[in-house]
Amino acid sequence: MQTVTGSKTMVVSPHYLASTAGARMLERGGNAFDAAVAVSACLAVVYPHMTGLGGDSFWLTYQTGEGKVRAYNGSGRSGYLAMPEAYAGLDAIPVRGPKSAITVPGMADSWAAVHSKYGRLSFAEVLEPAIAYAEEGFPLSADQYENTVLCHELLRRYDTTKSVYLPGGHIPQAGDRFIQANLARTLKQLAAGGRDAFYKGNIAQEIISSLQGAGGLLTMDDFADHQGEWAEPLTGKYRGYSIYQVPPNSQGFTAIMTLQMLEQYDFSQIEHGSYEYYHVLIEALKLSFRDRNCYLTDPLFSDIPLERLLSPAYTAELAAMIRMDVALSLDSQPVGSDTAYAAVVDADGNAVSFIQSLYFEFGSGFTAGNTGILLQNRGSFFSLDPSHVNTLLPHKRTFHTLMPAMACLGGLPRILYGTQGGEGQPQTQTALITRMIDYGMDPQRAINEPRWVWGRTWGAPTQELKVEGRIPLAVLNRLSGAGHLVRTVKDFDGIMGHAHAIIVDEQGFRSGGADPRSDGRAVGW
Repeated sequence: MQTVTGSKTMVVSPHYLASTAGARMLERGGNAFDAAVAVSACLAVVYPHMTGLGGDSFWLTYQTGEGKVRAYNGSGRSGYLAMPEAYAGLDAIPVRGPKSAITVPGMADSWAAVHSKYGRLSFAEVLEPAIAYAEEGFPLSADQYENTVLCHELLRRYDTTKSVYLPGGHIPQAGDRFIQANLARTLKQLAAGGRDAFYKGNIAQEIISSLQGAGGLLTMDDFADHQGEWAEPLTGKYRGYSIYQVPPNSQGFTAIMTLQMLEQYDFSQIEHGSYEYYHVLIEALKLSFRDRNCYLTDPLFSDIPLERLLSPAYTAELAAMIRMDVALSLDSQPVGSDTAYAAVVDADGNAVSFIQSLYFEFGSGFTAGNTGILLQNRGSFFSLDPSHVNTLLPHKRTFHTLMPAMACLGGLPRILYGTQGGEGQPQTQTALITRMIDYGMDPQRAINEPRWVWGRTWGAPTQELKVEGRIPLAVLNRLSGAGHLVRTVKDFDGIMGHAHAIIVDEQGFRSGGADPRSDGRAVGW
């Protein structure tokens, strides 16, 4: 894939139909915010194994009239009945099924919030492409097919899920027309009635009725009381750029910590793709993960010392701990990896960087009644240990992996970037931004270059360093010799996540890159 460059606009996402849906909104006179909501809604239909109306989302926005970056936290809180006692006799919250769906979906609220504040077109108009693809169908992607094969036993557990994702009881093939009639009706209700239709109306009633009938914990009060939040983003510095991330409960601060550690290194003296390049990035990320694992949760329930964690003095101390010949030993956390990142820049300079997820692929596996909504299992990441910082409590947000990013120069957005991938999100973000800033790569090359992911996703505990097969053997041998537990995977492996990026250069051109590991496209003109 080659970088796409436009003089006025750019849309990137992990599915070409979603990217073109955003472009259509821009052609109709909509702005970046209309386009972003259209992309997000379309992804909820055409990438249903990764994201959906039953999940969460996080947003970074830049509106030229305001002249500043803002964050929107579109993640849901646990239900009022979600207490450890509800899981008596279990060591952990189930990762699938109705009892894993214990947080309110924040997606619909985030669409309404972003659109109502900044959009130009009607809410119904920006949801139109998503409704059409749900009602009339679309060619099922290879990625959805592969994940359906992986999860077909889960998808058979619940009739409401089986009827959608295994039509006729069979696994649909890549390229088959995939229709979601119930989801289309739900999206039409949302388009007509706005967010209240989802959180206080018939949609909420159907979700709660089906959940409670299956032993779930969410109530109508949980939905009625849900509200996402506009927030000040976290900021840090790297090579003169201001780096923006969504604040906790997002893990975004880890990316700022890592970059501030890397600022202690002169990358003009470190060859890209060398042992030194991979080693120093991996080690800096591990150190940021150590603090993340200690502190990250809902900041309303526990103090997170962000001022200290993000201080240049502290990150310099951490950088000094990195040894160039020895890998640190550090436990990682089991986090989901199935997510969708996208970004939009319009002709006026408005910019949106956003990310959304069901947590694991196909989320909880439970489709709520006749809504067509597959509910997320994000709440399964809460701990049942009362002494754990992320312990389960009612009306609490859990540790969240989602973390869209934006880098500004001179107060203007210059780089929008992010990726699918749970534990891999800060790792891939770090690779992308160093490649674009330190090594001058265009966004597509930065995405195409070999990647790695350290630690585990939601599988077995491991400190394994998975690396794509294109990394030279001599580099891999040195990484192994330093103590990294190296495992080589495919040359372009989906486990590395689906990354996308936009660069706005000094001439105002918008260059976009989409991950060849996904079904994505960059669309601009």
